[in-house]
Amino acid sequence: QMQLAETGGGLVQAGDSLRLSCAASGRTFGSYVMAWFRRAPGKDFEFVTAITSSGATHFADSVKGRFAISRDNSKNLMYLQMESLKPEDTAVYYCASAYMTMIYVHRERYRYWGQGTQVTVSL
Repeated sequence: QMQLAETGGGLVQAGDSLRLSCAASGRTFGSYVMAWFRRAPGKDFEFVTAITSSGATHFADSVKGRFAISRDNSKNLMYLQMESLKPEDTAVYYCASAYMTMIYVHRERYRYWGQGTQVTVSL
């Protein structure tokens, strides 16, 4: 089992920045692909970004150039740095993990999930 816990959500204004963190425990963090998904009200889960154990990344087009993902394998932490936030970024953000070497954008590939943290971007 791997436990994931997100922190850092909140209410911000359009154009602001926010950093989310995901703390992992219970498994060898460094061997897992770590990802961020989000779910806006009334919508399905959306892939945001992911990072492999070696640092390769992939971003959804909607956040490319505004969001950055990073990880600290020594601390079992993953981060999502969000810049130039827009109201359409409003969602519950989830971190997820999978024991694999490639990044997939389908949530079914990810076995472990956090409880989510709310990000609300107002005009």
